[in-house]
Order: sequence, then C-alpha cells, then structure tokens
Amino acid sequence: MRSNHCNNADVLVTLATGASTLAGLMAYIQLQEELPGIRALLAFRPETAKPLGELADALLHAPGTLSPGEREMIAAYVSRLNDCTFCHNSHAAIAACHLENEDLVQSVMLSPNEANISEKLKALLAVAAKVQQGGRAVLTTDIERARQAGATDPEIHDAVLIAAAFCMFNRYVDGLATWAPSDREGYRQRAVYVAKLGYSAVLPQMHATSGQPR
Repeated sequence: MRSNHCNNADVLVTLATGASTLAGLMAYIQLQEELPGIRALLAFRPETAKPLGELADALLHAPGTLSPGEREMIAAYVSRLNDCTFCHNSHAAIAACHLENEDLVQSVMLSPNEANISEKLKALLAVAAKVQQGGRAVLTTDIERARQAGATDPEIHDAVLIAAAFCMFNRYVDGLATWAPSDREGYRQRAVYVAKLGYSAVLPQMHATSGQPR
C-alpha cells in the first residue's frame, strides 16, 4: 500500500513487550510523565540532548547518497533487533513517511533479504545487523558483499555508525525504563514533523516548553 501523505505512516511491527514499553510504569528516574521514550530523556538533560540531536540529524536527516528513508530503515531495523519498541516504531514511521510506502518498510523490518529493496541496502542492513550483535561480528565478507552491491566507503561507514548509535539510543531509552505509546497516531504525527524538519529542530521547542505535553 502506498500513501500520498506522510501522516499515513501506519507501520508498527509487533514486538515483544517488556517493562519499558507500557505507559503507566515508572521510569527509573524522575522524568516528565507525559513524554515517551527518548523525548523524556532529552527534556531531562538538555546538555546531552543537543549533541544527541545533532548526531541524529547528521546520521539520518542530512544530505547523503543514502536517502533519509533508507537511513531511517537502518535505524528502525537495528531498534527492532534490540527490541526497543519506542525507537523501532518511531523510526519505522519516519522511514515510511519519507518513502510514502508503509508496506515496504514493514517488509524490510520482517525480512530484509526478501523485501523489494536494492541489493546495496540489503547488504548494508546485514552489516548493521552484525554491528547490533557486536562490532567484531562484522566480517570482511560482510563488507565485501556491500561493496559488490555498490556501497561506497562513506555509505558503509554511515551504516555501521547508525547501527552503533542506535544500539546506544535503544539502551538509553530502555535502560531508564521509559514508556512507549501504544497509540499509532502519535507516531504518525511525530513522523511528519521529524521527516520535514529533522531532529535538532525538536530541541528548542522542547526546552522552551518544558513541562508541557507535545
């Protein structure tokens, strides 16, 4: 199914639910209760929010030879492998918003090698999956597969860094027991905003309206 509007990004693949995925459970530190996932953590520590937002922008939103939709799929896929519900649902929705194709994103999340994507992206997702296991799980054969499929050194670098960064983001979100919305509309609305404006654009509004629902 293709969509003419980003806010139809209805791609929430079912994941195992853990303690940090359900609204109403207490986070391990005192956060703004109305803010889910990493949004609560960014509001809690503006000093670290700024560089984290800049990193996300550089990896996922800035111009590059991999499209924003492709890079968001790498982030969503690694988050799925890490069972991080909030990050997976958020970035799957943003990927679908960029690509205007919800079914494609869902198929990639479930089985990248069978999805209708380029061999290059399949190879980069395989590299990202190895990074999720551990840096030393990446083998020469994984990199060679990506190169043979047309991936450049910067694209291989970025796939590895996206995967590594999202292992950090996922553990940040779940390690402090933040909650993830079950309402799909929230992911849809957020996807439109982030896909258009990027990640750093969220931060000034977040700080200026601290304590207010967003």
